[in-house]
Amino acid sequence: MILDGKFKNYLLYAVGEIVLIVAGILIAWKINNLNELRKSKIVQVKIYESLYEELETNLIVLNTASTTYESTSANLEKTLAYIGLQQDQLDNEARETIVQMKFRNSNLRDEALSSINATDKFQFVENDSLKILIAQYPAQIKEFMEQEVKLRSIVEGKLKPNLEKHLSLVDMLPENSKYKRIKSYVKESDYASLLNSKEYQNAVIDLLLQTKIQMNIANKIKNKTETLASKLSLELN
Repeated sequence: MILDGKFKNYLLYAVGEIVLIVAGILIAWKINNLNELRKSKIVQVKIYESLYEELETNLIVLNTASTTYESTSANLEKTLAYIGLQQDQLDNEARETIVQMKFRNSNLRDEALSSINATDKFQFVENDSLKILIAQYPAQIKEFMEQEVKLRSIVEGKLKPNLEKHLSLVDMLPENSKYKRIKSYVKESDYASLLNSKEYQNAVIDLLLQTKIQMNIANKIKNKTETLASKLSLELN
């Protein structure tokens, strides 16, 4: 009987030890899980903050680009209206409109976005709709940049050569006595010849059409950027 009692006490003690060990393991596992979740949340927040900052920058760039495209489109339409006019029918404003054919890169950022899509960071994005938007966004940036390359090609390869062929940069010099002698010797610009040039007319029309296409692309990606930024903001708050 004494042995049976000792055995029971030993058994209860052993079971108690096992329960304590199991409980300790479960608590340690739970703490470890909480730590891992906390670490994952910290990483997730950093990813979201980096992407949100990038999107906010892109919105500024896209707003500026849209304004530029609208201005360019308006100038091109004015230029087409000048076709057929003679040199003396073009005032200074008209001549300035004709020569103001510049191109500026928009430089959309995609470092944070590329990092998410190309690494294991994507697993930290839990929201399914957010995942879809992030996965689709690179293709939209690519479309925008490819169209921008077309615009640069038209300006650099078609418009500028025609402007340089028919116009003189001396027109850009201010009305100043020190430039009077230079202007008297330099060959004058021939705006009428430029405007009647088939190559120039085609280049202006091509740029106008491609600019309007880019305006639509810019508005589309701007809307996508705003949607993505809004969802990220909700996740962060």
